[in-house]
Amino acid sequence: MQIPGSWPQKALGWGLGVCSVEQAPQTGLVHVEGQQKKKMPPRAAHSEGTETERPEGSFKDTCEHWPASGRGRIWWLDPELTYGNAKPFVFTQGHSVCNRSFFPCFDTPAVKCTYSAVVKAPSGVQVLMSATQSTYVEEEGVYRFHMEHPVPAYLVALVAGDLQPADIGPRSRVWAEPCLLPTATSKLSGAVEQWLSAAERLYGPYMWGRYDIVFLPPSFPIVAMENPCLTFIISSILESDEFLVIDVIHEVAHSWFGNAVTNATWEEMWLSEGLATYAQRRITTETYGAAFTCLETAFRLDALHRQMKLLGEDSPVSKLQVKLEPGVNPSHLMNLFTYEKGYCFVYYLSQLCGDPQRFDDFLRAYVEKYKFTSVVAQDLLDSFLSFFPELKEQSVDCRAGLEFERWLNATGPPLAEPDLSQGSSLTRPVEALFQLWTAEPLDQAAASASAIDISKWRTFQTALFLDRLLDGSPLPQEVVMRLSKCYSSLLDSMNAEIRIRWLQIVVRNDYYPDLHRVRRFLESQMSRMYTIPLYEDLCTGALKSFALEVFYQTQGRLHPNLRRTIQQILSQGLGPGAEPSAEQGGAGADSEVDPEAPALLLGDDAPGAAISLRDVNVSA
Repeated sequence: MQIPGSWPQKALGWGLGVCSVEQAPQTGLVHVEGQQKKKMPPRAAHSEGTETERPEGSFKDTCEHWPASGRGRIWWLDPELTYGNAKPFVFTQGHSVCNRSFFPCFDTPAVKCTYSAVVKAPSGVQVLMSATQSTYVEEEGVYRFHMEHPVPAYLVALVAGDLQPADIGPRSRVWAEPCLLPTATSKLSGAVEQWLSAAERLYGPYMWGRYDIVFLPPSFPIVAMENPCLTFIISSILESDEFLVIDVIHEVAHSWFGNAVTNATWEEMWLSEGLATYAQRRITTETYGAAFTCLETAFRLDALHRQMKLLGEDSPVSKLQVKLEPGVNPSHLMNLFTYEKGYCFVYYLSQLCGDPQRFDDFLRAYVEKYKFTSVVAQDLLDSFLSFFPELKEQSVDCRAGLEFERWLNATGPPLAEPDLSQGSSLTRPVEALFQLWTAEPLDQAAASASAIDISKWRTFQTALFLDRLLDGSPLPQEVVMRLSKCYSSLLDSMNAEIRIRWLQIVVRNDYYPDLHRVRRFLESQMSRMYTIPLYEDLCTGALKSFALEVFYQTQGRLHPNLRRTIQQILSQGLGPGAEPSAEQGGAGADSEVDPEAPALLLGDDAPGAAISLRDVNVSA
């Protein structure tokens, strides 16, 4: 490891030596050797003080690959766990503190630095990293990468596999396995440049050079990750157009909020996620109109209130400034409050100044002032009051019941929510249809409901309708039977975000005539976001034996981490002493708790609760 010769002010520099991604037989060890020199900032990356230099020293770093247990956050996939089944695949997922298993680093968002990497790979394996510069020497099989802007450790990312590129704009391309490339290209061609241009009009120049997207196999543990220059997205989302649009735009927004200006502590992740969600919705308003943005916001806030109902209004994880206890993985603090309560606070600030365009100007100035540094909440709020001195004179930070301090530290729902009336043309039909299915007499209501053609609806409308039905489950069996007759075949032809919601209704209501659809769905899915929610519901109700049967038939196609999570759910659902046996693929006595289990997203709640991963859909 060789440190670069030039150092950004108040930042560190990393260098990775030759790191072979060619898996060694049996052990799967990866070796990195070199020299290092470190400069240590006295406090956070934006603190004042004198940096000190430590002497050079040699080191040897070994990244270990345990294909069976999946420890660490370097994900090694055999060919059968990819879509093409052609070549092995490897990727890293750094958020929040997982890159310490990738390379030696200060794994805190307060420390930012540039980095360089040299990666050697077998012929035919494409290597990509979250870097502004890259070169490839074919004769040596060596890739060289450099990130010229300081970034926190969690934004250093690597992926290697059977990946092919296709340009989708003047500064963007998609990378995907060959069998997925045409779909990815057709869905995003021209759109990413439109979103980048809208973001630049709002918040200033895009500062990372290229904006490329790589689609990862279903084993990718979250929906998307905003690695600079190279957004990671799970391929499973490709079939759900509106969710794909929102997820990519959210990661585009992170280029300004999260990547350029970063939360200095894990206890204030809302500074990245709340601002990125606000920026995402400003971008969608500019490109798709206010009605669509309000529909998507209503859908997410609906999920927030669902989570609040489960956790309780006094849950400490509902605070924006969450206390990070020693020994706790910061990822445990990621939930819908990080995104949606953070968004509501930012939206409230925008309403205080009375004009969204003026607030856009403030955010542009905020990014310009703090870009490539890490900040705390007080930096944002002080900048806001300085930018709007008339609001400071009015003491808006101390308004009774809406104090800034209360926004940050009070448990419970947002203190104020946005006006979504501009989306009523899309949300009103959803509410009307739901009311019909819960009205009496059922015969008359069902006839009226059947006359409404939901095939013409937007995905978020249908998802919101099904979520309302889920919230009301268990429903009367006659209602479920009528719903199935009316919608089951139609919904079966829709995207996975729709199908999983209908199938959860089937499971939560023990509706056996449609169980074959649940089986078929689980047989075709290898992603945790489309398998965990169903297994949670199956093991909560009376269908545990069905869940075991399906799992034993499909476990060979699942990543070991996902397989272990499902084993944990099955074990809890079966009760004490009824754990799946090791011979059948069950967790053995020495099994570790899966670090990606749903409980990490929802505090200490056990799998099988009424809320599931579909209610969180974390995009990082």
